[in-house]
Amino acid sequence: MIRKTLILTALYGALAVILGALSAHALKNSLSDYDLSNFKTAVFYQIIHVIAILAINAYPQFPKVMKTMISHTFLTGITLFSGSIYLISLHWLSAASIWWLTPVGGVLLITGWLMLAFALYKVKAD
Repeated sequence: MIRKTLILTALYGALAVILGALSAHALKNSLSDYDLSNFKTAVFYQIIHVIAILAINAYPQFPKVMKTMISHTFLTGITLFSGSIYLISLHWLSAASIWWLTPVGGVLLITGWLMLAFALYKVKAD
């Protein structure tokens, strides 16, 4: 399970770089400043959480179940939070139809950080 999670995380990392490059080059003239700013925010949140997932899975004291739960919470949060912002910024879906995905994704990202804090509190230090 962790191997698949890390493969998906690596793909999300690659996607963040691709989308970041897209926002810096191809989209800068086709999106409004507001939409471009939102798109870049989604890229930033995606890459930060990819790095967090990799760090969590590199921490040897965490049990596999803890790594999996936190990683999946972050991955789902990335998908809903950043994904909905990408779709809205590109005008592929209307904000009215999927607006609720962004805050749900944000809550999942916050939950992942709180789970991480709890895990760090519970795991014995070296």
